[in-house]
Amino acid sequence: MHDFCFTIPYGLILVCGGVIGYASKGSTASLAGGVGTGFALILAGFLSLQAFHKRKNSYFALILETACAATLTWVMGQRYMQTSKIMPAGVVAGISALLTGFYLYKIATGGNNFPPKTE
Repeated sequence: MHDFCFTIPYGLILVCGGVIGYASKGSTASLAGGVGTGFALILAGFLSLQAFHKRKNSYFALILETACAATLTWVMGQRYMQTSKIMPAGVVAGISALLTGFYLYKIATGGNNFPPKTE
């Protein structure tokens, strides 16, 4: 599975979550964190997709995805520990931890592996 398949949808979910958090509670931290991290993940997914079209790897995108997911895991994990609310902090921390592991695996295995072209 390629990283952009998870990164772009997750970035869109984070953007929507940040906007919803701001609209419902007036939380600028939710807006800044959700929209900022979401757009960073969407950008990384787009860079990875462009590299995939060229049959190459974008290590910058992989590092950006890993850094965003690891930061989200830590921040939302801390938030979950403070509030003990599974929604949204626990869910976001869990998904981000899973994606961090996936991105670390992609980095360790050399990114997207392309099969040789057949003619």
